[in-house]
Amino acid sequence: MAEPSKDTQQPPADPANAPAASSSSAAADGSSSAPASGGKKQPMTVLVIGMAGSGKTTLMQRINSYLHTEQKPAYIVNLDPAVSHMGYSANIDIRDTVDYKEVMKQYNLGPNGGIMTALNLFTTKFDQVLGFVEKRAESVDYILVDTPGQIEIFTWSASGAIITDAIASSLPTCVAYVIDTPRTTAPATFMSNMLYACSILYKTRLPFILVFNKVDVEPCDFAKEWMADFEKFQAALEERGRDENGENYMNSLMSSMSLVLDEFYNNLRAVGVSAMTGEGMKELFEAVESCRKEYEEPELDRLKADKEAKAAAAKQGHLERMLKDMGVKDKPKNPFGPHVRNDRADALFDDEGGDADERDPEEEEAIRRQMELEEEAEHHMTLGAGDIVEDDIIQVDPQSRS
Repeated sequence: MAEPSKDTQQPPADPANAPAASSSSAAADGSSSAPASGGKKQPMTVLVIGMAGSGKTTLMQRINSYLHTEQKPAYIVNLDPAVSHMGYSANIDIRDTVDYKEVMKQYNLGPNGGIMTALNLFTTKFDQVLGFVEKRAESVDYILVDTPGQIEIFTWSASGAIITDAIASSLPTCVAYVIDTPRTTAPATFMSNMLYACSILYKTRLPFILVFNKVDVEPCDFAKEWMADFEKFQAALEERGRDENGENYMNSLMSSMSLVLDEFYNNLRAVGVSAMTGEGMKELFEAVESCRKEYEEPELDRLKADKEAKAAAAKQGHLERMLKDMGVKDKPKNPFGPHVRNDRADALFDDEGGDADERDPEEEEAIRRQMELEEEAEHHMTLGAGDIVEDDIIQVDPQSRS
């Protein structure tokens, strides 16, 4: 891996006090290699997620090689602190910031706990990571993010949600869910993968791609058929889902789930790739570009609408809580009428226990009429005084001249 640039710092011995992730020298030179044109180019970010053993890291190596062949080198971020060997060089590597083994030793944690804690420590400095990424935003077409092999650590942890939201709010982003195709030939395993993919889709709410890896060992045609035709999946259940006691009790459950996921399949992109041979790379990036269009057109409008709706709901909720604390059921009215309380002559009587809501309507009407009569009389008196002065002037002037 290239030596960290001068913009970054070397990680200290204590993982809890780790600074931002280091970046390769390419990150520091990103601004100089950016296009001279004024328009900003938005690279597409691909979050590579998958279960342990599905071939995520190997697929990342193949994608990196393919993009270099196409003269479109990607900016790579590694978020797996426990990986021992990578076939590619990451521009930002969590291992340069947090020592996974030291975290386990210092906090007395197991493997999964160590990975989660290392990811949490790294997340506290992720704003600096975004700064490095934004430096290269105009000079690269793709940003690849490799996630930990323990999928639940990234998808269901607070740090994973923070990282996903931070990236998706800054750059066009999609999720590539990698599936081990040979292990998915059983209907039960296939349904488990689909349910997990569905949960990730609705949690991230980002454009989604199903990447069936290892098609050089087992083609993924059967999986695409099961997704497109419910009856073929039912036939596979009947053929493979029987045990020595007859029909498996899980068949009815998986049959019902396949019906529920039918709408999920209709709006999903599925491609078959091979991290070993490079098969399907072109189709994969065609799906990524399709995700870019989906993100840039309706996704931005949806995010804006969601933001406005949340702001309005928060405002309404704050108002309702305030009224509840004040003991007011409906929208409060001004209890002092159109005049300011301190300017009213009867302000003193409001403190003597009189409640305007408990007054008799006839009394209210009488008070209103009395106030109108007083205002009318005062108005007439003002007009009368003005007329008298004017008449005196008119009568006096002629006499003075004579």
